[in-house]
Amino acid sequence: MNLHEFQAKALFRSGGIPVPPAELITQPEDSRAAWQRLKCEVALIKAQVHSGGRGKAGGVVRAASPAEVETVTGQLLGTRLVTAQSGPEGLPVDQLLMEPAVAIAREFYFGMLVDRARASVVMVVSAEGGMDIETLARERPDSVVTVPIHPATGVMPFHGRRVAQVLGLRGEPARAAAKLVGDAYRLFQSADAQLLEINPLALTMDDHLLALDAKLVIDDSAAYRQREIFGLRDPRQRHEAEERAQEHDLNYIRLEGNIGCMVNGAGLAMATMDLIQHHGGQPANFLDVGGGTTVERVSAAFKLILSDTSVRAVLVNIFGGIVRCDLIAEGIIAAIREVHVEVPVIVRLEGTNAEAGRAALAASGLDILAAADLDQAARAAVEAAR
Repeated sequence: MNLHEFQAKALFRSGGIPVPPAELITQPEDSRAAWQRLKCEVALIKAQVHSGGRGKAGGVVRAASPAEVETVTGQLLGTRLVTAQSGPEGLPVDQLLMEPAVAIAREFYFGMLVDRARASVVMVVSAEGGMDIETLARERPDSVVTVPIHPATGVMPFHGRRVAQVLGLRGEPARAAAKLVGDAYRLFQSADAQLLEINPLALTMDDHLLALDAKLVIDDSAAYRQREIFGLRDPRQRHEAEERAQEHDLNYIRLEGNIGCMVNGAGLAMATMDLIQHHGGQPANFLDVGGGTTVERVSAAFKLILSDTSVRAVLVNIFGGIVRCDLIAEGIIAAIREVHVEVPVIVRLEGTNAEAGRAALAASGLDILAAADLDQAARAAVEAAR
């Protein structure tokens, strides 16, 4: 689950990570009073959306007077911000974060994430902050340093020294960096985070470290024990279909293609989308129905896929390991009849009772193409979408 910047900064503040003073604005008329309380000379007005690249998209604006602040907030609130990550529909701007502009001496990048290959949390640190870290790592990989944290020891003093060294800090700023490492790691663990990112982490002109931006992504599997954090979820920042998918325990992400995909297993779903693209098509979604496939879940999955009016064909790719393919076929048939699917449906079944499943599809009388293998299924779906 993604958090807004203002929500992440509230957790940062409670965890001892230094952040600038700020106020949340939901009405333009509230901005003048916020300016006075924050004692601004110049303010930053930041759209609160679940997307990076806000600055380039016009979602972060400087304002130099109370009148200008009110004008900017009035222009941003109630709009949709289109960024490089949001898709063409953009995301609704219902809330703004106002902060006093800070005199910055240097900008850094600091992040923590789960590295599954190492089975540990790692820190990602760069002395060049304020940039897209993926671009920086690709163009100048030597400028990005990864520091693993062993789960048996947690943060040790040398971790703080290493981060300060990478950032080129000495004296009090180096000690502040070491403290930040410990505070960030404790927050990362206590919040069940998957990603903690500060970009930029600023060294101010008076030698203080401040998290000028904040990103936290919380592990969805921890919802049962992070109820307070998950109560902060903003459903308007996700596509309506993605919210409906969560109600049915379906993993659904809308994309920009025209071939709907229904697959059981995240890895198999990625492979299916790769093969569609290999044959010249574009997937319309990522959809993992999971291992316990039922008629109800398959029906809900079809409804989600077909809620996207750009879908011209549906590819169902199921590997029957725990669940039987003949039962899955019955679910597919029932779902297609219930939803009244009017686009071509290509089904690839493999695994337990696959032959019986394919026979059930053939005997259904429905316009379903039962493919013999995944490559054939992908080719057929691309051709049908054309």
